Amino acid sequence: MRCTLMVKQYLIIGILLFALAPLQIAKAEPFSEGWYVTTEDIIADIVFSSIDKRIEKEYGHNVFGWKRGRIVGIDYNKNHSYDISMRIEVPSKSNSSDYVEDLVKVRIYPACDSPKIACNHNFKVVILDYNHLSQ
Repeated sequence: MRCTLMVKQYLIIGILLFALAPLQIAKAEPFSEGWYVTTEDIIADIVFSSIDKRIEKEYGHNVFGWKRGRIVGIDYNKNHSYDISMRIEVPSKSNSSDYVEDLVKVRIYPACDSPKIACNHNFKVVILDYNHLSQ
């Protein structure tokens, strides 16, 4: 009698699991073979247009072909923003195959509207500092 009670319990659990489990399975596929995205890639995509404008201001003309380097620091601020320091390489004026290295500090304000954390601002990217590391 105890054995049949256990069988009934397992049968009911099995039926419930089958009824509640999704019948479709989604297959995850890579975006492109051999591609992957890092945190640095995502941050760089967000700040590229702001950095483009600042490079133009720093060098007095539109500079094509600048390269992003490594992110050297990320700091979280109490106003719910992030300060990101990033090295970049800009083609030199004298020789297009040579690069000068600069350091850009950017503040990113993610869109936020939450009374719980006292945050109310739209998405914004601000260049805080721009330093020429090599000349």
